[in-house]
Amino acid sequence: MPYYVVISDQGPAWIDSLPMREQEDWAGHAAFMNPLAEDGFVVLGGPIGDGTRHRARLIVRSNSEQDIRDRLARDPWAQLGLLVIESIEEWEVLLSNEPDS
Repeated sequence: MPYYVVISDQGPAWIDSLPMREQEDWAGHAAFMNPLAEDGFVVLGGPIGDGTRHRARLIVRSNSEQDIRDRLARDPWAQLGLLVIESIEEWEVLLSNEPDS
């Protein structure tokens, strides 16, 4: 199954004066994302950059970009306008210590 790199950026509802964990429905976002990692869809994920703007990167395993968009659209933060997908690109992994890559 291919890997993809998903970059998300803060959406229009993001409140710059609040830290990430104090944004609206942080608990719902975490409760949505954790099972995606547990079932192997999300391989790695977290915020990127220096913290002046909330951006996040996910490394996911999926059969298609559309599957990724469909699954991440159910994230409470996507529905609230806190996080928007900036890009999704298939990633050819050439170096890895994982036996199946």
